[in-house]
Amino acid sequence: MGEGCTMFIPVWKPGALIFTGDSHAVQGDGEISLTALETRMQEMQIQVILHKQKNFAWPIAETPTHWIALGLDKDLNVAMQMAARNAIKFLSTRASMTDMDAYGLCSIAGSFRVTQVVDIVKGVHAMIPKSLFSPELRSKISVV
Repeated sequence: MGEGCTMFIPVWKPGALIFTGDSHAVQGDGEISLTALETRMQEMQIQVILHKQKNFAWPIAETPTHWIALGLDKDLNVAMQMAARNAIKFLSTRASMTDMDAYGLCSIAGSFRVTQVVDIVKGVHAMIPKSLFSPELRSKISVV
């Protein structure tokens, strides 16, 4: 996540707050120790928009080049399965693909990266390149 990216986070509790802590100036894929380049944000501008009644169960991120589906669990294998399932669901519901077509596309063109293993909860993120889709179709695919 960097400048210009969007994170869509489901909210399950009325009055929920947002926390932007644990800022990293630099981190490779897969934080393995507590030694990412931690930093404090002297200036950070975020915009919070509440989209009511949207149907997504897990956080989804969007960058200029990718959609990113997440999977989190204490078991890294389960986190991987969740990331895959979330990517498949995103494609099948947002790109009008069948589950099997989305599954195949994720297998041949998606990138699954370990987000972090330093905490009890492990993370995997599925990178879905926007370049796989025609500009016309890409403009129709929306998280919300």
